[in-house]
Amino acid sequence: MKFIGNLIWLILGGIVIAIIYYLVGLVMCITIVGIPFGIQLFKLGSYAMWPFGRELVDGPREPGCLSIVMNLIWILLGWWEIALIHLACGLLFCITVVGIPWGIQHFKLALSSVFPFGKEIRGTVNL
Repeated sequence: MKFIGNLIWLILGGIVIAIIYYLVGLVMCITIVGIPFGIQLFKLGSYAMWPFGRELVDGPREPGCLSIVMNLIWILLGWWEIALIHLACGLLFCITVVGIPWGIQHFKLALSSVFPFGKEIRGTVNL
C-alpha cells in the first residue's frame, strides 16, 4: 500500500514539490552561510519524494540550542510560507474522501517545514 500511495503521490505533484525543494536547496548552498538551510531543504525534498511509510522525527538529542536558534532564523527568513502552501494543498486534497491520505501527508510536510532543524527521517523507502 505504501508503494501505491507513493506512486500516486508522485503523479499528483510530489515529484514537482521534491524538485523545487532540491533546486532551492542547491541555490542556498551557493554561499557558506546558506549551506545549513540547503541541507534542510534536501532533507525535506527527500521526505517529499516518498512520504508514505516515513516520518520526520526529533533527532536523538533534540531539540538542542543550535537547532532552536536555526529554526527561529528559518522562520524569520520566510520559510513558513512553505508550510502555508502545504496546508492549502492538504485542505484541497481533503475535500474528497479519496484524497484524505494525500492531504494528511501535506499536513505532515507543513509541520515538518516549519521546524526542520533537529529532525531526521525515520522509515524505509519501499520500491
